[in-house]
Amino acid sequence: MHPVVDNVTRRVIERSRRSRQTYLQAMEHAEQKGPHRGVLSCGNLAHGFAACSGGDKQALKMMNQANIGIISSYNDMLSAHQPLEVFPEIIKQAAHDIGSVAQFAGGVPAMCDGVTQGQPGMELSLFSRDVIAMATAVALSHNMFDAALCLGVCDKIVPGLFIGALRFGHLPVIFVPAGPMPSGLPNKEKARIRQLFAEGKVGREELLEAESQSYHGPGTCTFYGTANSNQLLVEVMGLHLPGASFVNPNTPLRDELTKEATRQAARITALGSDFTPMYQVVSEKTIINAVVALLATGGSTNHTMHLVAMAAAAGVKITWDDFSELSSVVPLLTKIYPNGQADINHFQAAGGMAFLIRALLDSGLLHDDVTTVVGKGLRQYTQEPFLDGGKLVWRDGVKETHDAEVLRPATNPFSPEGGLKLLNGNIGRGVIKVSAVAKENQIVEAPVVIFHDQNDLAEAFKRGELEKDFIAVVRFQGPQAIGMPELHKLTPYLGVLQDKGFKVALVTDGRMSGASGKVPAAIHVYPEAAQGGPIAKLREGDVVRLNAETGELTALVDDKEWQQRTTVEVDLSPSHQGMGRELFGQMRAFAGGAEQGASVFGFANEEVK
Repeated sequence: MHPVVDNVTRRVIERSRRSRQTYLQAMEHAEQKGPHRGVLSCGNLAHGFAACSGGDKQALKMMNQANIGIISSYNDMLSAHQPLEVFPEIIKQAAHDIGSVAQFAGGVPAMCDGVTQGQPGMELSLFSRDVIAMATAVALSHNMFDAALCLGVCDKIVPGLFIGALRFGHLPVIFVPAGPMPSGLPNKEKARIRQLFAEGKVGREELLEAESQSYHGPGTCTFYGTANSNQLLVEVMGLHLPGASFVNPNTPLRDELTKEATRQAARITALGSDFTPMYQVVSEKTIINAVVALLATGGSTNHTMHLVAMAAAAGVKITWDDFSELSSVVPLLTKIYPNGQADINHFQAAGGMAFLIRALLDSGLLHDDVTTVVGKGLRQYTQEPFLDGGKLVWRDGVKETHDAEVLRPATNPFSPEGGLKLLNGNIGRGVIKVSAVAKENQIVEAPVVIFHDQNDLAEAFKRGELEKDFIAVVRFQGPQAIGMPELHKLTPYLGVLQDKGFKVALVTDGRMSGASGKVPAAIHVYPEAAQGGPIAKLREGDVVRLNAETGELTALVDDKEWQQRTTVEVDLSPSHQGMGRELFGQMRAFAGGAEQGASVFGFANEEVK
């Protein structure tokens, strides 16, 4: 192992010793031999299979065949989730073919940040993750199942499924992806049209046409945002079948992978000899592997929160310092939009997950000695799936990249460091994604212009008030303030100003999309303004230094004056009503900080040193 990866892993293991032991004891207590439905009363069991066919009822009565619970985020409004409509029938038939049973255990909500971007509904987005975790727990609470298949794709859905499933970690769990849509309008052209619209040079009709050509069919959006980061990380954690992440939907290979996931779930239940519960798959080393893969690919900044919350659900405690230390030694191996012009289909064609995992393993940056849903060792994930006469087979992945502008070995990286940086200073702690930010834009020192609503920045841009060097501070956007919406709507405006030669940056206690790009953005600033964080001390015109190279985020204000300043307060009630936001008041009140994963769950909200 690389010594830094090894040291960080050891530190995480030691830091997590008590919480991890508590989690493992809980899972071992929940674990028992034989189907869990065997503890149900006759009345309980009758309710559990009342709607089943006669054959399924008999199999469930006999207790010698696996019952697989299906949890799905299907809805037919969102492209990423629409392909999941047919998955339950595919899964049920595959289970029947091997004498097992599959039941649809429950659905979880799936909202799209692309639809809600810049809208009031976005203020529910982050909390939907914890709602999904609770919905997953409700689905599995019937205790009818020997294993579970989690069907989900996008931003909060996979982390929510993951957290919920970990509380049932005594069961084997396999995640089943839907795959990305085929490539559409090139990302560079999409970004160009967005900026032209922001400048008023094209109309809404042209913008809608460009967006429609980009997001044009069933499947996940093809840029490398949170949705595709989810798929990549789940595979690196050994919870997908090898190579399952980026196979397009509605293809024979995609369907065969879904069938095989069903068969594998049945094989690894307690009824067989290869029992592999989820709590044995997700460990400290698994989590470190996920962080490394995120950094090596310049993945979504959202995972500086999601991975913290996901790890905490398994009793593993990671911090932004761990991300930062690993980022200093993990090379950037991919260029996928917004870090480059290629999309996720180009990454798959260049060598995909098999190449990436081999490159990181061979460099000592990933732990191979982990358990996965297909057995011991991550090296199996250097293979990729194919159909051979209609039969699913795995072959060794390519050993040479097919496109060095998209995917490279660790010996020839795009950058010697990962795509994320930790920022510290008198304003607080935050993170910045630098993999798409040009070197000349990674240091900005300029007066601040302060906003308490992202729409106010857009209006100031349209009035021509931002034609200057400045740092936009958009505060009171954190979890306790208004639910921590993404501010990706601001990217085109700031991008236009940067292209005009102005030095601009963003500082916020809100989030940016996994697609945060060329404008330097210090995000997730913690403590947040609503908690009295120092970001609320900033005054209009204060000069702030954002230095992504040294990790500095500092207000250049006299220390004595800074200490004496009070924090401003803002009336947030308009963002607490309408579009269902009034239902989430309790979640806002109990949300942890960004560095604790912005979760409402107690196990995630402990301060970690």
